Amino acid sequence: QVQLVESGGGLVQAGDSLRLSCAASVRAFSSYGMGWFRQSPGKEREFVAAISYGGGTDDADSVQGRFTIHRDNAKNTVFLLMNNLKPEDTAVYYCAAELWGYGSTGPQDYRYWGQGTQVTVSS
Repeated sequence: QVQLVESGGGLVQAGDSLRLSCAASVRAFSSYGMGWFRQSPGKEREFVAAISYGGGTDDADSVQGRFTIHRDNAKNTVFLLMNNLKPEDTAVYYCAAELWGYGSTGPQDYRYWGQGTQVTVSS
């Protein structure tokens, strides 16, 4: 069983930065592809960023140049560094994991999910 726990969300102003963390309780964390997704009220869950088990990364056009995903396999943790936050980034952010995941942009490709952390950006 894989458990994922997100942290680091909060209320910030436009232009601020946040770093989200996702701690995974799993053996062989380095074998998992990890993704960040977000969902705001009335909208579908959308892809934000992903990192494959091999370290390759991908991110959504809407966050390119502002968000960075990276992982620390020694700490079983994946991070999402978010800079220059905008009000439209307001959402619940979810961490997801898939064994031998290649960093898919589709939520259907991830088996394990965290409970989410709220990010609110005021203008």
